Amino acid sequence: MALLIKNGRIVTAADDYVADIYVEDETITQIGVGLEAPEGAEIIDATGKYVFPGFIDPHTHIYLPFMGTFSKDTYETGSKAALVGGTTTIFDMCVPARGTDPAEGFETWNEQSTGKAACDYSYHMGVTQFGENSAAQLKEIVEAGVSSFKIFLAYKGAFGIDDTELFQALKLAKELGVVVCAHCENETLVTELQKELLAQGITGTGAHHDSRPPLVEAEGVHHLMTFAGLTGASVYIVHLSCKEALEKAIEARLRGVNVSVETLIQYLVIDKTYAELPDFEGAKFVMSPPLRDASNQSVLWDGLRTGLIQTVATDHAPFDFEGQKPMGKDDFTKIPNGIPALEDRVNLLYTHGVKTGKLDLNTFVNVASTQAAKIFDLYPRKGAIQVGSDADLVIYDPEYRGKLSAKTQTMHIDYNAFEGWEIEGRPSVVTVRGEVAVRDGKFCGTVGRGQFLKRTPSHF
Repeated sequence: MALLIKNGRIVTAADDYVADIYVEDETITQIGVGLEAPEGAEIIDATGKYVFPGFIDPHTHIYLPFMGTFSKDTYETGSKAALVGGTTTIFDMCVPARGTDPAEGFETWNEQSTGKAACDYSYHMGVTQFGENSAAQLKEIVEAGVSSFKIFLAYKGAFGIDDTELFQALKLAKELGVVVCAHCENETLVTELQKELLAQGITGTGAHHDSRPPLVEAEGVHHLMTFAGLTGASVYIVHLSCKEALEKAIEARLRGVNVSVETLIQYLVIDKTYAELPDFEGAKFVMSPPLRDASNQSVLWDGLRTGLIQTVATDHAPFDFEGQKPMGKDDFTKIPNGIPALEDRVNLLYTHGVKTGKLDLNTFVNVASTQAAKIFDLYPRKGAIQVGSDADLVIYDPEYRGKLSAKTQTMHIDYNAFEGWEIEGRPSVVTVRGEVAVRDGKFCGTVGRGQFLKRTPSHF
């Protein structure tokens, strides 16, 4: 399989130049001007287009048993949607329910993914309990190629761990050199606030935010930072949504805690008024932590621009508006959480970040690809355009104009949170290790070609 991409404007986290890229045997083998292709190679003219390294979504829930139901995407539909949107690598949260051994959970996720993905993928291994067998099983999972854990300081009784387990998980992570991804909210405060609101007869979608206000998230971050500081573990805050939580992370960073921060495209472009829409429409926009007041958006954009926030993810968790979200019709605490965005993240970030001047092109690539590769032990195999890197490439057409819609999306869900929104630019060609997987917005790759990416821990 040989491919030559000519005359593209190559943009990475650090560089911006025009050149050709030659791909052979799944990797980039030459970068230069005036490269020639051997007979039989495919040639793509990228004149007038950007060539980006494949984008990485560090936080998805492709397979997720949650709140009595299952997320709608499969590894086939989810990976196709990712690729159409320019994302060539996904990190799925492998989160077995409390009471399930890590080894059993790992096996379940492998059964769901093996031979079914069209893009490359890895996991963050959920630590939803810490029993007598947990340490040994988690060590085996790390040896199998998973160099990150996922913990929840929320969802009491389902995924959440107590402080003893938190301490043990972080100590093990430090010992093994893995990064710990953490959902930061105070589960006790959430539970008590939910009880108070329901007792007052407040059951609508807007109450979701009031049961998890910014201070609850900030307290979760503060709590994690204390434990991370004492254990020396490297931590990664997932889906940070507000100024108050970011301040706690920055304070910890200044005193030496090794903490990275992720925000979501949803928090950057929509706010809590969406979750307050009448006639249960707000249920489409219920996620945790919740959408915040719009005043937080400038803080998050500035955090990305200045390097205080490292990555932009989606926390993609697709639940149908018809049939699944209505589980919480009369009780907001029972609405399955999630605002699907796997397919739309890159285009929204480009349209609302780059085109508006909030992010330059290098920062765009850095926060949507390169930083995730570096934090999670994939760089420079992924997140880079270098000789020897995997040929995951996105030829991006900045002249494209279109609208997002559930009618045209690849995601396997009955609504689009950004229905009717205009985008400026989209991927015209996407490759996975050298094979063209998307042309002009349509998947044309190979289901099952996606590989599980084995990663070696490096965070000591």
